Amino acid sequence: MTSSKYDVIVIGGGISGLTGAKLLVESGLNVLVLEARDRVGGRTFTVRNKHCKYVDLGGAYVGPTQNRILRIAKEMGIETYKVNEVENLVHYVKGKSYPFKGSFPPMWNPFVVMDFNNIWRKLDEMGKEIPREAPWKAPHAEEWDKMTMKELFNKLCWTSTARQFANLFVNVNVTSEPHEVSALWFLWYVKQCGGTMRIFSTTDGGQERKFVGGSGQVSERLMERLGDRVKLESPVCSIDQSGDNVVVETLNHEKYEAKYVIIATAPALNLKMHFNPPMPPLRNQLIHRVPTGSVIKCMVYYREAFWNKKGYCGSMVIEEKEAPISLTLDDTKPDGSAPAIMGFILASKARRLASLTKEERLSRICEIYSRVLGSEEALHPVHYEEKNWCEEEYSGGCYTAYFPPGIMTQYGKVLRQPVGKLYFAGTETSTEWSGYMEGAVQAGERAAREILCTMGLISESDIWKPEPESVDVPARPLTSTFWQRNLPSIPGFLKVIGWSTFLTSATAVGLMAYKKGLLTRS
Repeated sequence: MTSSKYDVIVIGGGISGLTGAKLLVESGLNVLVLEARDRVGGRTFTVRNKHCKYVDLGGAYVGPTQNRILRIAKEMGIETYKVNEVENLVHYVKGKSYPFKGSFPPMWNPFVVMDFNNIWRKLDEMGKEIPREAPWKAPHAEEWDKMTMKELFNKLCWTSTARQFANLFVNVNVTSEPHEVSALWFLWYVKQCGGTMRIFSTTDGGQERKFVGGSGQVSERLMERLGDRVKLESPVCSIDQSGDNVVVETLNHEKYEAKYVIIATAPALNLKMHFNPPMPPLRNQLIHRVPTGSVIKCMVYYREAFWNKKGYCGSMVIEEKEAPISLTLDDTKPDGSAPAIMGFILASKARRLASLTKEERLSRICEIYSRVLGSEEALHPVHYEEKNWCEEEYSGGCYTAYFPPGIMTQYGKVLRQPVGKLYFAGTETSTEWSGYMEGAVQAGERAAREILCTMGLISESDIWKPEPESVDVPARPLTSTFWQRNLPSIPGFLKVIGWSTFLTSATAVGLMAYKKGLLTRS
């Protein structure tokens, strides 16, 4: 029960905690990392076996503008490869498959085209008003924070087709339902990932690349560097900063002492820790109010990549209420081995299908892949891997914590605010690519620099250190077309042509569109 003394104790052995610890050790400090699980990596998790060689069942994707994680990976000797998007993607809607190229599937109905274009343009425009580092200071913060994304889509969308895809956009990006999340928070989330195109795209976007050998290597190699400074199977249950130093106790009754502590976990996991003195009121309430999203990540392996033969790359956007999977990407190894399709079961679907057996989920997944790809081969997998993040005790879900309505404006300002000698990391506290591995690195290094600044080792201006662009994965600017910038919205179009003209010349068209469910508002 005698306690060991350190300069800094880091709680959480995910990418955020380990990169923070690395920076502190390189600055000459004595550091200890306490990790609850029997492995490092947090919400990244690479499984290795003879069937798939290696597979990322947690966070996996990196891309342009994610310069910190790319720097760390390069330093650890880990290479990236591009996710295949050479052949066509597939958009499956109303029981039919439509091949397409690009970030978003094309729409052909002129009303839907205007509506679809207006949504992405509007989300990006609204995002420009929101400061990355302080979304609660946005001019419309109070108004947007009281609104869910469902309510915002009800205001913006005039067609059921556009609304349905907008809902899927929320599901895919934050593993939550539109009615669960604050519009302010979601608009901020998309903005700090570089906008609607950057966050949703594979090529030139957040899903462009993966790590050869798996993303779990990042944390594993960081642990190798840190050596015996990392202690696994050490869940922290008590943090006492009532004395000169902070005393941290684990569930197995080991005590450690440090001048400072970094808590690098999802906010809600702070509820597993007892604090003395208690957390300040806003911090205490914040950690009760920010749940983590729901997702089951599913990898189906086949004898060969039959979808390539049909002219498909393996990326599918599936819009069907009963389909288990909403989005897929090719997960074949860069050398062409272990052909696989990765799919997400998202949000309410993850919660609904959690009660099925693994075999039942696989059967439903193969059935929808068979219909979307028009192939009997999809029904005959050779191997299956899945990870239900909803059951992870020391994650609470994946990919990230989300903010329900009203929380960001009332509690957001304390998200990164130190409490005495306690500092906060974790991807949720970042201001660029929050929710991703990139955000985890930014947060871990920022928390470490806050401590170095407090110790007088660096200046305050060094805390938020800008990151140079990756030489290996440079970001190409995402440019919009003339029509994307200037195409009117549906109400804008009606205003331009004049209501009287419209009513006399397009009544029949409008009634037909309404009856077919294309128009949901008049």
